[in-house]
Amino acid sequence: MTPHNASGSSRWSDLDRPPLNATGLRRALVQEGGLWSSVDVVQRTGSTNSDLVARASSGTAREGAVLIAEEQTAGRGRLDRRWTAPPRSGLFFSVLLRPAEVPLERWGWLPLLTGVAVATGLSRAAGVDTALKWPNDLLVTVDGEERKAGGILAERAGEDGVVIGVGLNVTLRADELPVPGAGSLLLADAVSTDRDTLLRSVLRSLETWYDRWRAAGGDPVTSTLQETYAAGCATLGREVRAELPGDRDLVGEAVAVDGDGRLVIATAQGTREAVGAGDIVHLRPA
Repeated sequence: MTPHNASGSSRWSDLDRPPLNATGLRRALVQEGGLWSSVDVVQRTGSTNSDLVARASSGTAREGAVLIAEEQTAGRGRLDRRWTAPPRSGLFFSVLLRPAEVPLERWGWLPLLTGVAVATGLSRAAGVDTALKWPNDLLVTVDGEERKAGGILAERAGEDGVVIGVGLNVTLRADELPVPGAGSLLLADAVSTDRDTLLRSVLRSLETWYDRWRAAGGDPVTSTLQETYAAGCATLGREVRAELPGDRDLVGEAVAVDGDGRLVIATAQGTREAVGAGDIVHLRPA
């Protein structure tokens, strides 16, 4: 017998989208001496990032806290863009990190590190090649075309913390995509769309990369983060348009990611400019 609520919808109505197993995730991820200190799953919230920033600011969350939502009603991307998806169709989670050993000027690498970790975790668990679009988009290939399947958003949490949010489309079908250029792991022919398996793989990968980066004092060369990010970055080698703050555009070839995690663009005029913030549009295939 399928349980229904008063509105006629059911928590179990979509058999392709079972709920996450919070107990199993805690058992697998919260280990003595490990990074992850707590794993909480909520059915519905506005934004896991906002919730975890509030917890961190009030002192009720330790480093390594993980907050996952089955559904976000006010999920945000960069520049306060909305992120919406059907319940249980993706992974929507935030983590709290406090990298005390790393100089503040290197914290800008955290979103890029998260991108590398997510791509690595998905490659193992989903069998999908996930490319990184600078600075924070996760791309998959659907019918030979690059599509955005996820994004990363980092926010400061008090003086010593950073909350990093990840939104990833897992089982979205073509008729559910929020915009034409979106994609999902399902549409990219993933070998697995089991969200418990995917989340465990991604968080283990994130712990590995974060520990390596932290042990290196945040040095992107010693930790191999800069090299690994560049190898997986779909933006490098392409003609791009950077839409910069102050309504300024910069067009040229994306040639490198520098030691501060900025995108270096070589213009037709022979200049090179490092971009630390802005929207990047890919103008031609790599």
